[in-house]
Amino acid sequence: MAKLCELCGEHRAIIKRPKTAQAICKECFFFVFETEIHQTIVQTNLFKRGDKIAIGASGGKDSTVLAYVLKLLNERYDYGLDLFLLSVDEGITGYRDDSLETVKRNQLQYDLPLKIVSYEELYGWTMDEIVKQVGLKNNCNVMSTFCGVFRRQALDRGAALLNVDHIVTGHNADDVAETVLMNILRGDISRLGRCTAISTCDENGGVTVPRSKPFKYTYEKEIVMYAYFKKLDYFSTECIYSPMAYRGFARTYLKELEAIRPSIILDIIYSGEAFEIKENVKTPTQMICERCGYISSNKVCKACVLLEGLNKGLPMLGVGDTKRLRKKHASTLNK
Repeated sequence: MAKLCELCGEHRAIIKRPKTAQAICKECFFFVFETEIHQTIVQTNLFKRGDKIAIGASGGKDSTVLAYVLKLLNERYDYGLDLFLLSVDEGITGYRDDSLETVKRNQLQYDLPLKIVSYEELYGWTMDEIVKQVGLKNNCNVMSTFCGVFRRQALDRGAALLNVDHIVTGHNADDVAETVLMNILRGDISRLGRCTAISTCDENGGVTVPRSKPFKYTYEKEIVMYAYFKKLDYFSTECIYSPMAYRGFARTYLKELEAIRPSIILDIIYSGEAFEIKENVKTPTQMICERCGYISSNKVCKACVLLEGLNKGLPMLGVGDTKRLRKKHASTLNK
């Protein structure tokens, strides 16, 4: 005899929720998945009526499900939000150009305006060109430094072009737990203190747009299941520059822990939320970059330092011991 759904008790259970281990039917899964995200939005006061929201759209499962669910909840609960899709083209041949085709289809499927900004138009460099300059022999964490720093600022710049009030990204519970682990392993106290925040914003008068994670408590496996059962159109190929990245090791470790204790993902997030920094511990002060006006921990932000190095033929300038490299090449940089 088929097992009945533990929630409605009427339909056949076909899903075992990774988050709760409940055996439920497809319709109940859709309902609890969507309702939990709605509760996260409401309980944390992420938005207010009339907000213009840019959805960071990469074409992957997380951002595709985020766009679908946010549009659905906006209509179901009358949030009164004006939604846009915002994509960043890093310039990675065979990866980003293909994933952007998915985003363009999502634009039509969800009837949402789309804005695409590119590294080439913003910085004068594509990621493929940066890789050639840096060299493939370098650790891919070097590549992720360039890509991550430039992508974060590119989202801000795209949001400014759209004149939106808020950016939302598809970072899920697994992503947040991985970040907590990475910051612990690196001893990065300043980031550990804020990496679990569901929403971040610039309080120093800069041009950074508030950014939030509606999927903060949503398991990656459930996002995949939702996309599968809803038959959503998303791109699933991994970036060609991502193998051996530091985050990948944290992800593998987290998956091994999850297999033993499924609640470990939320447990790590809750631990991060409870983390407190002693008053006598010195942490970097956020300020505004004197060159571009975006948020930074130094007078000149990481993106500007990296760009300076690329333009002056010193691609490693913003990676690793930047003070030593800048001192070594001071005469070149002052030209």
